[in-house]
Amino acid sequence: MLKTQLLHPTILGVLGASGHGSGVLIADGNYPFITRANPAAERVYLNLMPGVLTVTQVLEAIVSAIPIEAAHVMTPDDGSEQSIFAEFRQLMPGVGLEKLKRFPFYDMARGSDISLVIATGEQRVYANLLLTIGVVPPAVPDAVKKEKSGKKKK
Repeated sequence: MLKTQLLHPTILGVLGASGHGSGVLIADGNYPFITRANPAAERVYLNLMPGVLTVTQVLEAIVSAIPIEAAHVMTPDDGSEQSIFAEFRQLMPGVGLEKLKRFPFYDMARGSDISLVIATGEQRVYANLLLTIGVVPPAVPDAVKKEKSGKKKK
């Protein structure tokens, strides 16, 4: 049994095969998945019906499985802040949201580094998120941890 909150086998497989710098698109129910995403990316359709599943529910599972280096969001042409952005920030503390207007966002989503595209039933507009996978730092051996904790500060 897995310890992560993420259990979807296809998503886990793609994330496991992706590496630092690979991208994940989590998109709302209005997103043009066929024409505005990397054609080589694995597609997972979680849009069972309107409102199920949401972008934030999928994001909550994804952040339990991978480090996130960067996050890009889609904004309307006027650049206005969407209400869902506050939820993104809450689920990804310490990760800034880089804003892109619709067509630059589409261009980025078609990039060759996007390895996974997840369709949701999210009904909020401009609820699209492009994540860049970060680095998992090397584990510190127990002996080094003990050595560091045993040193006294001057």
